[in-house]
Amino acid sequence: MLQGVSADRSVSMFTPLVVVELASDTKKEAIAWLLSRIRDKQQNGGAELLVEQLSPGLGTEKKEKPNLFLVGASWHRLLSGAEDVGLFKEHSDGSMRGFTCANKHNFKDFQGDGDGFLSMAECQYIIKHELDTLRAKDETHVPGHSQAKLYPGKSIIRRLQSKGILIQIFPLHEQEELKRLSFSWYKKVKLAFQPLDDIRHYYGEGQALYFGFLEYFTFALVPMALIGVPYYLFDWEDYDKYVIFAVFNLIWCTVILELWKRCSASLAYRWGTLSRKKAFEEPRPGFHGVLGFNPVTGRKEPLYPTAKRHLRVYLVSLPFVLLCLYLSLYVMMIYFHMEGWALSVHDEDPTFWTEILLFIPSIIYAVVIEVMNLIYRYAAEFLTEWENHRLESSYQNHLVLKVLVFNFFNCFASLFYIAFVMHDMMLLRQSLATLLITSQILNQFMEAFLPYWLQRRRNKKMINKVKNKRTLEDKEFPLAEQVRMEADMSTYLGTFDDYLELFLLFGYVSLFSCVYPLAAVLVVLNNISEVYSDAFKMCYVFKRPFSDPAANIGVWQLAFEAMSVIAVVTNCALIGMSPQVKDYFPDSETQLILWTVAIEHGLLAIKFILTFLIPDVPKHIQVKLARLEFESLEALKKKRALHGGKFWKPRSSARSTSEEERKGHRYW
Repeated sequence: MLQGVSADRSVSMFTPLVVVELASDTKKEAIAWLLSRIRDKQQNGGAELLVEQLSPGLGTEKKEKPNLFLVGASWHRLLSGAEDVGLFKEHSDGSMRGFTCANKHNFKDFQGDGDGFLSMAECQYIIKHELDTLRAKDETHVPGHSQAKLYPGKSIIRRLQSKGILIQIFPLHEQEELKRLSFSWYKKVKLAFQPLDDIRHYYGEGQALYFGFLEYFTFALVPMALIGVPYYLFDWEDYDKYVIFAVFNLIWCTVILELWKRCSASLAYRWGTLSRKKAFEEPRPGFHGVLGFNPVTGRKEPLYPTAKRHLRVYLVSLPFVLLCLYLSLYVMMIYFHMEGWALSVHDEDPTFWTEILLFIPSIIYAVVIEVMNLIYRYAAEFLTEWENHRLESSYQNHLVLKVLVFNFFNCFASLFYIAFVMHDMMLLRQSLATLLITSQILNQFMEAFLPYWLQRRRNKKMINKVKNKRTLEDKEFPLAEQVRMEADMSTYLGTFDDYLELFLLFGYVSLFSCVYPLAAVLVVLNNISEVYSDAFKMCYVFKRPFSDPAANIGVWQLAFEAMSVIAVVTNCALIGMSPQVKDYFPDSETQLILWTVAIEHGLLAIKFILTFLIPDVPKHIQVKLARLEFESLEALKKKRALHGGKFWKPRSSARSTSEEERKGHRYW
């Protein structure tokens, strides 16, 4: 069983933190070369980590994964790595500062040799960073694999991944800590906040911010749900009675997003990621091109013409997205034909069964929407990969844009058509309820029940080996069995799908909840179950992901804000269509449209004024950040004065100056 990260151990007895799996047909010389580079001193271009091959166990599956390697590090190496990655820790004065080995004793909780100062997630992130920074020197190819070409400065790990030699790298779970986290997180039903600090300590800031946003979004929906219930119970048929609800909706969707910025800034500051500088981005593993010279890094790497990438984006990807939107529109029209047929059948012979028939087209359409979203997601990933983006951030931005445009159109186009073309508010209410309920049922099945069932089947053989057949989450396994079991677990693909689901739910509530006030209630119930299902999956279905030192929810903040702008326009249009509002303009529809547009512009102006007036970062945190910046400038002035007015450059504790660096080549 893994124990907590402790003091230095010998190579034969170290704490395994990360698992590296190589393909079963990897050549012995390639394995020996990789291990030597991992173990080699930093001065020689190595990672200076501890690594050992997992010895074959007694299980029947030992032949399936012969090349599993356990990676760890000495405590001194982890501390120097914490300085390399720019880790922020709490200083003795209570502020968050970048960790340095020279001032390590000035940081809170640093005692003795620093045992326990770094969390296991931070240690695993440091090891992953050091493995990623391994660079080829004078090798032309991976030993024993002539097809895996190398050149000076090429990331070794990325090349092994792109050529299929390296199967996966994943951090190990710590069984005792995982038990404590799961008990406080989801094993007991309670009306309390999630243990975000514990989640961050175990999984990192990126995951903790997602669950923090999920929790915040759920609580923010409570006022909408409390107002929506009496509106729904009164069952007012005239939707114009919901004008007040629509106005409240406009204010709500703006305020909650601005307050979330402040909340996430407070969390990020407390966790030390708010002022952390972003590392220089390396090329993606799948990026390819003609070998050339990068003037920024000063080393050889693949180069791909930007014009050629733009041609792929605008001449292939964009037409494909437009074609998919057209197909989505065509499917929507089929749905309306089905809806009209069901309505005609019900009008001819109104019975109990024909009333049920009225809901069938919406249910079928909701299922088709989910299937189309899933198929399109794979197509969007393929296209974005084919566009050959150099950076992971660029790849993610293009993928998010493709997926959001299609999902928004696919999920909301029919609702806009019913509201503003058909002007059928009763059908809008029915369609919204059916889409929302059906999509939530399908998501819960795909995200909770199915992964749980598959994981139970996958681990059935492992559990049967133990005499006392308790559940997987209650059982502790020896190290060898734990490593092999986790190697077979599903890989966690990040928070993309989770944020996408919340984005669509936010759209259902902010756009049309004035017509169906119970939308917020359904989303609250969905989010509560989402917390428990996501927590279970993170703990016992997926491999443990590497820590992601995020300071916010990234591009998704912009996506939610864009949705809130669309919500303002939509709700103003719904208010303008209200018979009560139309009574004020009995003779001129043009005046009604002009007044609606003017009010919509005024509300947008108020929205942007609120955005400006509500600071993204709380005042007390701004003061602390400004003080740290001032102290850093003062310290720099003193060092410059101490060195005769010359610029002073501290020697990196990560790597001593090597022969390549003296020649001017930096391998960062």
